[in-house]
Amino acid sequence: MRQILARRSVITTVALGLALVAAPTVAEAMPMPNTNAAVKVNLIVQGPDGLLFKGKVKTKGHDVTTATGGTHKCDGTYGGANPSKVPTPTAALDDAAHKKGFTWDGTWYASFDDFSVDTIKSVSGGGSAYWSIAVNGTPTPVGGCQFKINAGDQVSFTWTAF
Repeated sequence: MRQILARRSVITTVALGLALVAAPTVAEAMPMPNTNAAVKVNLIVQGPDGLLFKGKVKTKGHDVTTATGGTHKCDGTYGGANPSKVPTPTAALDDAAHKKGFTWDGTWYASFDDFSVDTIKSVSGGGSAYWSIAVNGTPTPVGGCQFKINAGDQVSFTWTAF
């Protein structure tokens, strides 16, 4: 009887060991969520003389091209701000411009891996103002191509005098 119990114990141990070796890890079993899934945000562009744009925009992180700055990633990955691609405020501005038929331009600054938004709908800050970026009423601590936005966020570009 002891031999039968010992044999069952060995068989059970071997079977359990094989099952654990063959079992997928939690990371393998659960797919990673798409952090760069398109989100809908509320975009407001406020110029010196009033509202330039207000509407819902569907966006995700993507390459952005401006006449002055060229083409660069605008997906939250520069400077290690995010480990993977995410939707960003400047990507939302770019999508709105393409979908709603207005223009914007910005200079690319390699020193901080981001665009400086210079002109929206032909309104330029020039030497007296700049376009500030805020999400849900709070200025972004990093550039508009680095900050992650979420569905339902209010993204604002506001002409701001120095």
